[in-house]
Amino acid sequence: MELFEQIRRAHRLDPELSIRALAARFGTHRRTVRDALTSAAPAPRKTPTRDAPVLGPWKATIDGWLTADQSAPRKQRHTAHRIWERLVDEHGAVVSESTVRHYVPKAKARLGIQTVEVMVPQEHPLGAEAEVDWGEARFLLDGELVSGCLFVMRLSASGKTFRRAYVNEAQDSFLDAHVRAFEYFGGVPDRVRYDNLKTAVIKVLRGRDRDENERFVLLRSHYGFDSFFCRPGIAGAHEKGGVEGEIGRFRRKAFVPVPTVGSMIELNEHVATVGARDDLRHIGSRRLSVADHFDVEAQRLQPLPVERFDATTRLSCRVDPKSRVCVRQSWYSVPARFVGRRLDVRLSADTVDVFDSNKLVASHARSPFKGVDTLVLDHYLEVLARKPGALLNATALTRARKTGVFTSGHQQFWDLARRKHGDRNGTKALIGILLLHRTLPAAAVEAGMRAAMTVESVDVDLVEIEARRSIERTAVVIPIGEHLTRFDRPAPSLAHYDQLLEA
Repeated sequence: MELFEQIRRAHRLDPELSIRALAARFGTHRRTVRDALTSAAPAPRKTPTRDAPVLGPWKATIDGWLTADQSAPRKQRHTAHRIWERLVDEHGAVVSESTVRHYVPKAKARLGIQTVEVMVPQEHPLGAEAEVDWGEARFLLDGELVSGCLFVMRLSASGKTFRRAYVNEAQDSFLDAHVRAFEYFGGVPDRVRYDNLKTAVIKVLRGRDRDENERFVLLRSHYGFDSFFCRPGIAGAHEKGGVEGEIGRFRRKAFVPVPTVGSMIELNEHVATVGARDDLRHIGSRRLSVADHFDVEAQRLQPLPVERFDATTRLSCRVDPKSRVCVRQSWYSVPARFVGRRLDVRLSADTVDVFDSNKLVASHARSPFKGVDTLVLDHYLEVLARKPGALLNATALTRARKTGVFTSGHQQFWDLARRKHGDRNGTKALIGILLLHRTLPAAAVEAGMRAAMTVESVDVDLVEIEARRSIERTAVVIPIGEHLTRFDRPAPSLAHYDQLLEA
């Protein structure tokens, strides 16, 4: 390009110079001088057409395989590597893999196999739309590798994103995630995009029509947003490309390396911490960060309804002879007096609450694993008072030790009681102590045990007396005047009634 410019400049300064003279001055061929005087840009180089003596005999075979692939399952079609393997193994071809890789894309383009779908650029008004999807995420939970699920709701305009990890994609998790997401945003977008999740869609009908899940319709009605369902399969993935890309990007950031946690609460605290830092990033070439952009978008969201949506699932479960109810293939204890009865259960993504009519009788953190017993020692105390020998190997006692409810102080008291009164009566004394926890604070009961053991006593009544003395010693004395200030009320006024009379 520079040579052409120099030749043309020399010709403009001295039009009398001949082509031969210009060629001699710049050390080039006269043909190049003529081309430069004709056009300011050099002509494009011609790509020589070469034969492919090695691959040539196999081009028809490759074309046939690629054509036949159109009727094969999408994930069971030939790759360039597989084509090369078959040529070598089945036909004895002596050809390099790079030669095959170079040919296959050109063959697909010539055969019209690999078509590129044209995408239409989209604008996302503030507060108008959000996208929802689930992504797989693995983590070590209590020492066990779990393949969990990451719920993601992303506002299309600002890119502000809510994320929460669950152990499954069940409907109670799906509904709970929506409630938490809308509260996290402080409002509701006008429309939410989904793929055809089973928790929302019962059946895919023609076009965009769907037979929707009843609870999902109730959720949508409660919050007042519209839903949009993408095309089924991979063809509809680009219709919510923002959340599709967000799942992979955030998973690489928050789950690499694989996090090790003791509970789902700890895992979601980690997810929230990484997400808060993530809000400081800029998407593409935007001048505003995600957090700053959301501050503007938050004003355009619909307000939250006054009442919180009830995302719990209502169940009715019979209590088995081991004083447990079975919920989603896991077992949860209830007080032993309910054995054989049917109780109401409210199941959320995080908790299992058991009711007798409207009275809460047991509440548990939901187990992330199937086939696991979640037992509370207190639920079995009346039975253990009659069968003290069952306490030593009781599963509920093992769980109480693991969670810290049954402390080393309890164990020391039990050991002392068995030495003084034998296994049966010593265990009954311990059960009496455990029953005190129902009416007295745990710290006070432990203080009472320590005081009793200093005099080598395991008397339950003495422990109770010392526990109550501990409460009295730590009680805060509130002056009478300050204690009664909370009952102060403003004097009544009839001013509003006078306004009504004037009207």
